[in-house]
Amino acid sequence: MKRLIVLLLFVVFSVFAETNSSQTDKIEEINLKIKDYDTKLKNNIWLIRYSNYNTYQNLLTEIKRVRSELESADKKDMQKIDELKTKIASLKEQIEFLKEYEKSPFQSMLVVPDIEEIGKITNPVALIGGFSYIKKLKNEKDDYQNRLFQLENALESFKQKEILFKELYDLNQTSLNSSKLYEVRREINEFQIAKDIATTTFGVYQKKLDEAINRASLEVKDQIKQAFSIVLSIIIVSLLGFLCKIITKKYISDNQKIYTINKFINVLNFTIIIFILLFAYIENVSYMVTILGFASAGLAIAMKDMFMSLLGWSVIIFGGTFHVGDRIRVRYQNSDYVGDIIDISLLRMTIYEDITLTTYRTNRRSGRIVFIPNNYIFTELIANYTHSGMKTVWDGIDIMLSFDSNHKKAMYIIKNITRKYSKGYTDIAKKQMNKLRDQYSIKNPNVEPRIYSFFEPYGINISVWYMTNSYAALALRSTISSEIVEALNLEDDIKIAFPTQTLYFGAKHTNQVRTLPDVSKEILY
Repeated sequence: MKRLIVLLLFVVFSVFAETNSSQTDKIEEINLKIKDYDTKLKNNIWLIRYSNYNTYQNLLTEIKRVRSELESADKKDMQKIDELKTKIASLKEQIEFLKEYEKSPFQSMLVVPDIEEIGKITNPVALIGGFSYIKKLKNEKDDYQNRLFQLENALESFKQKEILFKELYDLNQTSLNSSKLYEVRREINEFQIAKDIATTTFGVYQKKLDEAINRASLEVKDQIKQAFSIVLSIIIVSLLGFLCKIITKKYISDNQKIYTINKFINVLNFTIIIFILLFAYIENVSYMVTILGFASAGLAIAMKDMFMSLLGWSVIIFGGTFHVGDRIRVRYQNSDYVGDIIDISLLRMTIYEDITLTTYRTNRRSGRIVFIPNNYIFTELIANYTHSGMKTVWDGIDIMLSFDSNHKKAMYIIKNITRKYSKGYTDIAKKQMNKLRDQYSIKNPNVEPRIYSFFEPYGINISVWYMTNSYAALALRSTISSEIVEALNLEDDIKIAFPTQTLYFGAKHTNQVRTLPDVSKEILY
């Protein structure tokens, strides 16, 4: 009988031990699963904020307790009172730091950002702002969705933890397990409320976001289409201009005319493109015209010279008075500038100053780039040496002979030399003069060399005139001058006069000085 009782006790003990061991393993397994969920939720922003909220509430409870302890503390125990006051101050700092969690743990997380209003996209520059605006709204939407996703993950984890805590409580009904089960159910309730609010809020917020994004996207698409149309129009205008340049180069052989036409095509293309852009991006054209009317009136007064230069450019281009390559002389403030036009822009002509008789006698310098405002054609004297295709110009040389020289013989020699060296230019001038007579009324088209003699105070002045190259007058002048001097020096009855001084020596008029006009002086002794 005793053996049977011992055997039964052993069996019961074994079963109990086995059951207890199995229960311990089950509890350990449940704790590991709970720990895994805690690890997953470690970096969850919602859980972090909820933890901060609990910390804030615990701090409030703690500060109440410390204050109660301070009130009941012995007034004589100053050390303890100081410690309690220090602790209260520390708790106040922590509470102030967590002030945002005073009312709700998820208040700032549930608030949706304001949808910023963007102005209407009306030009290509605003496209950049439009793309940025759409990207910003999408980022805000994704951010809120990510927060909602984290909230759902946290809530799902808490529900799984509730199941585990329930199993744990069923296995071991202790107050600790009961407290943990209560805590997780409270968390589930808090997070469920937050999820409901966030879901409702996000539903309304998403509709507003989608509406704003769609509106901005439509405006961006419309603007892209408009920009594409404008670019296409500009390309077509540029191609037409390029085609006109090709046709001009093919059918016109004069390089100067080609340059002028190309310049005009460039200005015309630029003007058309400006108008395309203006009419494309200005909604109220009549309002723009009114504004421009008032503005142009003020600008016309304040910027008179510039507008006059623009008008001068129109006169130059359409009137054909000057072309690139023409040799001109500009007189400004008693100074002359002679050179070739190398460019005609909207506001000014640019000339390259060449070595001419003007630079030889007056300026004594050359090679400068001179800028002439286009409005000078209305106010200053501008002479064109090569107008309407003329490549020749009259030039003259004066030779002073003494009164006793055979001036008729000298005139014959000078005229022959001049005719010989200027013959080629004379023939060119005849052809050009015939063309010029079709355009102008020219009374004396004779371009043969001309020679004149004039009685001057100091001798007979022989003046010979001939046609020469407009761009190289000095070269022919130098050649003819040298030939004339050499030919006249061979003649005994021809003397070239030049300024001299005559000295008379006598006994009666010593140290008497009489000044003669200009170049001659007599000193009498």
